[in-house]
Amino acid sequence: MKKVALSSDHGGYQLKQELIEYLKSKNYEPVDLGTDSIESVDYPEYAAMAAKAVLNGEADCAITLCGSGIGISITANKFKGIRAAACFDAYTAKMCRLHNDANVLALGGRITTIDRAVDMVDIFLETEFEGGRHKRRVDKIDKIAAESWK
Repeated sequence: MKKVALSSDHGGYQLKQELIEYLKSKNYEPVDLGTDSIESVDYPEYAAMAAKAVLNGEADCAITLCGSGIGISITANKFKGIRAAACFDAYTAKMCRLHNDANVLALGGRITTIDRAVDMVDIFLETEFEGGRHKRRVDKIDKIAAESWK
């Protein structure tokens, strides 16, 4: 069973809850990192929890949600070893895995329907990294990240 960490701010809370139920129905093990309501919270804290869960091996990957998916993805990408992709459709969900080996899917809770989210989650979780020339590029991303943290 694949463990999937999920975290959101208030803007992504409702969609996160629906995705947790969906993942359970597909025999994934969702790890809910919060938030627990629609009360306003700051997304950077929730992005950090998801990134740390992936980096610490507490989850195989993560799904993060805020209103647009953008802020939470920017924050998650501050962690060395995290490749978070804000996705908006099936194509971007596929390409972030296939070519970029993304380990965090970021979605916009205020702009994504449950049907579109489910499509993206399925693609994200089922698509393998293609490797090849893309591995060279991902290695360069990791090298740039390592140098920026010195």
